[in-house]
Amino acid sequence: MDRKSAVTGIGESAYYKYGDSPHTEFQLACIAIMAAAEDAGIALSEIDGFISYSDTRNGPTRLAAALGIENLRWAATTGSGGNSVAAAMMLADAAVTAGYAENVVVFRALCQGQFGRFGQAGGAGGTMSGLLAFNGPYGLLTPAQQCALHTARFMHDHGISQEALCDIAMACYANAQNNPRALKYGKPLTREQYHASRWIVTPYHLFDCCPENDGAAAVIVSSAARAKDGPKSPAWIVGAAQGIGPQFGTYAPDNLASSFYGQVAENLWGYTGLGPTDMDVVQFYENFTGAVMIAMCDMGFAPPDGIEEFVSGGALVGADAKLPFNTSGGNLAEAYIHGMQMVNESVRQIRGESTCQVSNVEHALMVGGPGYAPGSAIVFGAST
Repeated sequence: MDRKSAVTGIGESAYYKYGDSPHTEFQLACIAIMAAAEDAGIALSEIDGFISYSDTRNGPTRLAAALGIENLRWAATTGSGGNSVAAAMMLADAAVTAGYAENVVVFRALCQGQFGRFGQAGGAGGTMSGLLAFNGPYGLLTPAQQCALHTARFMHDHGISQEALCDIAMACYANAQNNPRALKYGKPLTREQYHASRWIVTPYHLFDCCPENDGAAAVIVSSAARAKDGPKSPAWIVGAAQGIGPQFGTYAPDNLASSFYGQVAENLWGYTGLGPTDMDVVQFYENFTGAVMIAMCDMGFAPPDGIEEFVSGGALVGADAKLPFNTSGGNLAEAYIHGMQMVNESVRQIRGESTCQVSNVEHALMVGGPGYAPGSAIVFGAST
């Protein structure tokens, strides 16, 4: 796996507040893909694979027709939400490494003004089946409610205060102030504002929850041979991993205090021979701050009983932070594009192009949406 493929191009649309996009979701996808191809220095006709990450509306046939791609050799779709963003990158790496394709696009487009708000409790049509039959009648309907149970239990078990969640939220907003692309640029968050914001579901305030946004982000994963000839420094795929956990909604005492990323960490560090201390910069998908906090523990950055101290005192803020974290603002403060834009930020850090650039980045970690299984994570590396 190590450096057999690389991200050679990144692209994105402008990011919009929910409902404000002047473009359709399909148009947003095309805008991001076209920008990624230009960044990679390739013609659109050289794209020969698509991975639509958690996206079944913008299919490969329609995209190929719109972009003038005549020979599509690889197409796949990953599902199951934000936890699968790094898994989508794994599929692209597998296709390129096996020789099925040379330039594979991985993308996510969201236009919730067109199709409705993501993560909102939907109507059950008078019936509730599967796990919803056990949870729905008691009002357990949304991701915020589901993840809040895990966070509340984790905080109770380890004596963690609300300040730990506040520190994570404030770090994302602080780093977004360096990023003109971010929707929260020019809107810093104070501790007083955080605590004064309304409750969504205990222990989550408004600023603990990712917003809904419209936009698209895309990357191009290319073979090693193509990557070396590109105009930009490649972000090599050093390793990626998935790991299993219980189906969300299956609540038991032994899984309530986990983000289901312990197995992801074991597999990732085992594959790469690296560990948390080798990561120069990290991007953690924040569906909710509590899930990030638990995932940091699962991935080995701090023990549960030490996580509040680990994130306190501005430890996650800025390029010179103890742990440079979500340097573009992440899902909370740059934009919620289902975490795909955090892959782009990892690549920028490897290239030295971030608005919050960490010095001498050799390894960048991106962790998919914690709290849901199967989870996934990926490590990018600079050229050696």
